[in-house]
Amino acid sequence: MTRSRARALLLTPAGLWYAAMLLMPLAVVLIFSFGERSQIGGYAPGFTLEQYANLPARFAAFRNTLTLAPLGTLASLLIAYPLAYYLAVKVSPKWKTMLLVLVIVPFWTSILIRSYAWIFLLGGKGIPALLAMAGLEDVRLLNTPFAVLVGIVYGYLPLMVFPIYVALEKLDKRLLEAAADLGTPPWRAFVQITLPLSMPGVLTGSMLVFILLMGEFLIPSILGGGKVFFVGNALVDLFLQSRNWPFGSAVAVGLVVVMLVVVGLYTRAAKRFGVGRDDAALM
Repeated sequence: MTRSRARALLLTPAGLWYAAMLLMPLAVVLIFSFGERSQIGGYAPGFTLEQYANLPARFAAFRNTLTLAPLGTLASLLIAYPLAYYLAVKVSPKWKTMLLVLVIVPFWTSILIRSYAWIFLLGGKGIPALLAMAGLEDVRLLNTPFAVLVGIVYGYLPLMVFPIYVALEKLDKRLLEAAADLGTPPWRAFVQITLPLSMPGVLTGSMLVFILLMGEFLIPSILGGGKVFFVGNALVDLFLQSRNWPFGSAVAVGLVVVMLVVVGLYTRAAKRFGVGRDDAALM
């Protein structure tokens, strides 16, 4: 058997799975987006661009998603990087495993339960009550973009920590020792050595969090109280409530296009910072 035939034979199962589980559903959504809503809801065959012309009607959902998803990714990064750096560089090996387990512990419970816990913390008897005791009255946190941002950071922080931790764990400590021997200040060694070498983990973690946030609907629904809509919430409403499948499909196609643009930018940045196959495997 030639090498090309062997490669094709090995790739056939994965290719069939990819076509059945990704390409075919996307093709169905694309076809639905050009159709019309039937009188009883759902899909009626047709070919029209009316659904795409109505996309501005869901501008608020796209605006909230494209605002809070990058902010949530950035906030997660700012919190995760020091934590990952501490775990990878400062912690002794005997404590490292236990601390890594503690980072994973929140994933042992449902995101639904954890989000409901934040309802109490951000509600009138939680943090606002403590602020009122300090003299700051009538502070409203729940059902706001801030509450959604807090839930996002809390829910997705571990996904940002681990890729950065893996990148920092592979860092050659001798480079930092050599920089110290040459009299380089710690902050400059971090900027010139640690940060550039950890960029593959930063990019991978940011992409993991951002892509998942683009389709998020549970956290905005619970902590946003129906006042902070993401595209995911709009899709749930269009497919399950109003049963406007063609318009929902058009919204989904618009979301996929945005995500393809982001993935394209990630690919360019990954090449710039030299993300190799081992780093790409984290995706």
